[in-house]
Amino acid sequence: MGPDPRQLFARLDALSGAVLAVSGGSDSLALLLLAHHHFREHGLPMLAVTVDHCLRPEAADEAETVAAFCRERGISHRIMVWDGEKPSTGISEAAREARYQLLAQAAGEAGTNIILVGHTMDDQAETVAMRLARGEGSGLAGMADATLYDERFWILRPLLSVRRKQLRAYLSAQDVRWIDDPSNESDKYERVRVRQSLDDHQVLALTERARIEGEQRHTLAEAAAAEIKRHVTMPLPGLFRVAPQMFAGPRPSSVLALRALLATAGGSPRLPDLGRAEALYRRLEAGEKMRATLSRAVIDRRRDAVFIWRENRDVPTVALNSDEAIWDGRWRIRGGRGLVVSPTCADLPEDQAIEDVPNSIARAARSVLPALSPAEVTATAGSATIEPAAAPFSRFLPEFDLALAQAVAKLLDSAALPPLPWKQQIDTQPLTERGASAWQGPARCLC
Repeated sequence: MGPDPRQLFARLDALSGAVLAVSGGSDSLALLLLAHHHFREHGLPMLAVTVDHCLRPEAADEAETVAAFCRERGISHRIMVWDGEKPSTGISEAAREARYQLLAQAAGEAGTNIILVGHTMDDQAETVAMRLARGEGSGLAGMADATLYDERFWILRPLLSVRRKQLRAYLSAQDVRWIDDPSNESDKYERVRVRQSLDDHQVLALTERARIEGEQRHTLAEAAAAEIKRHVTMPLPGLFRVAPQMFAGPRPSSVLALRALLATAGGSPRLPDLGRAEALYRRLEAGEKMRATLSRAVIDRRRDAVFIWRENRDVPTVALNSDEAIWDGRWRIRGGRGLVVSPTCADLPEDQAIEDVPNSIARAARSVLPALSPAEVTATAGSATIEPAAAPFSRFLPEFDLALAQAVAKLLDSAALPPLPWKQQIDTQPLTERGASAWQGPARCLC
């Protein structure tokens, strides 16, 4: 007997349907058949998507094989192709990014924000083993059941509790053949070498460790979110004011809150190094007046508060050639094609007293805000919108860190993150409607 779809999808709330990533390998084909049973039984739409990265000559034929497999079973299917020139280095990471972009495009066009992928218990164990070897602390939680992609699409992994050999036995029992990617057997890849080294006992032990680490990471993120709600305000867009009480003791939650604020203020996609953040925290805890930089952010300790904002260094000027872009990791610009975005205009207003913010800090924070101007005579800024973005959470947000990301979103007064697609969610109210930090209108700065 194979995996039970009723258990695998019991808590899934997918009234708008879902997109399934199907490569033709055993894991994704098993997911396809199991999900098809569930979605058909509940009358929900489902679209299988195969991404052709155009990296192997046989990839196109394999995609057509999956398409034929779906046609035979009455499953809607679409092939998405990664066109264009491929990078000479970092091809695996680029292919992964392209895959999720194409899956998200297909999901959006299908009217859903749910993407199902076939990662298994074996994948989880391999991921934790590799991160353990590299000494990655929070990464030992492995892959989350749900990860928010691009602040809009939920990537779900319903097979994390299932072994690959169970899935292959399930397919074999139905006389279903799968495609074996030769790269999955090549020991030149770290993951393959790790896979070959793990026995059943180690797989179980590593996935159990991931479960425990994931619970601890979730708890820590909730505590850090509480610190931000309690101690942090944003008197100006992009400027955080932190009450000294947040640095009253060496609490891991306060260090995590500080790391999230630094990365968000600086537009950094990753949290700053834990050791450097802890060293900075100890200085802040000591109460000394100081100024430092970390993760492209300035930290200025005054007597009554700590201020954090983007340092005025390497702030880009960019001509926008798409309808949506992230500028400097800090601002999401929609409808800006044909415009130039740069640090704020030189004609800053005269200093205006802002309660609890020194004038010098207010000027510095204003100087790194975005301003739009036409790149061509035909371009206008009238239809563009600019909204704050939290760089460490804007691309891939694991479910473990959702509470912290929600606290940062509320602090930024940005658009609400979509609720988790699980049934019986209690806290699903939007954090805020489209915030006051978003605007529409002519070229301007947030002064």
